Amino acid sequence: MPVDQVTETSLVRVAGSLPDHVSALAQCPDDLPPILVHRPTMQVIDGVHRLRAAKLRGETTIGVRFVDGTEEDAFVLAVSANVTQGLPLTLADRTAAASRILSSHPHLSDRLIASTAGLSTKTVAAVRQRTTGEMTQLHTRLGRDGKVRPLDASHGRTMASQAISNNPDLSLRAIARIAGISVGTARDVRERMRRGEDPIPLRYRLSAGHRTESSAPEDKASGPHPGGDNSSPDTPGAPGTPRAERDRFLLSLRTDPSLRFSEIGRALLRLLDANTLDTAQWDRLAAAVPHRWSPVVADLAMDCAADWSALACRVREQVRVSA
Repeated sequence: MPVDQVTETSLVRVAGSLPDHVSALAQCPDDLPPILVHRPTMQVIDGVHRLRAAKLRGETTIGVRFVDGTEEDAFVLAVSANVTQGLPLTLADRTAAASRILSSHPHLSDRLIASTAGLSTKTVAAVRQRTTGEMTQLHTRLGRDGKVRPLDASHGRTMASQAISNNPDLSLRAIARIAGISVGTARDVRERMRRGEDPIPLRYRLSAGHRTESSAPEDKASGPHPGGDNSSPDTPGAPGTPRAERDRFLLSLRTDPSLRFSEIGRALLRLLDANTLDTAQWDRLAAAVPHRWSPVVADLAMDCAADWSALACRVREQVRVSA
């Protein structure tokens, strides 16, 4: 790639490039490693020092590896690349990077951002506390293991209790998937409801500002719903990932090159899009089913739900194996 066709913008270094490091690289007799370039903007994500060293040598071309996606995702990749290799980032660089990542990716956990920016989890948490705006309204965060977890333990337990009330026959795994909690927590919620207790332990209610009389009486009053089905908890209007956060996750998936530029990845994106409907759309679909076909459609929908559940288990197992 001609060196004059890429932009030298320093994405992650507050003070810009260092002339001494550029000179040292220019004197290296070996070929310089390829630089990383964001294709849509032609900005250098990783390798500004190498690019300037190549120009200092009088070279007119340089090896390039392209990446696609949004500018926000490109910045995260730039931070990760500069933290793990090359000239170390300063503390100011890494702190500023964490602040920018929190602004563009508030759903990421403190641990994930800390590992990306080369900071401690406590430092990232402090930066998050200083940041205001939309991120304070999120109910979940995406962790290093790829799992989405609720910020408030009582929130997940509340969703689990609602799912159990809607369908007492749900398995523990299905409850855990719907509420974004562990199977052990789902079991504890079910046992508490069977004993007539509040599904949220006192320590969670106090820390989250819940009233001690919050939900146990309502759960007892509601009781099992005969004829309930599995479709209710899984609809977007029922307990689960909030619609705005689900849309945000889908947008991030659509910009991932590994999914966009592979046939199977595009197939997955199409399936996710087709199954992400709002409550009104699900209601219209249900109303459109002829009465004589209702049992058949219900069985097919249950089979599809089981297939999606199996896919979720496989994906999570891959995360555990690779961790």
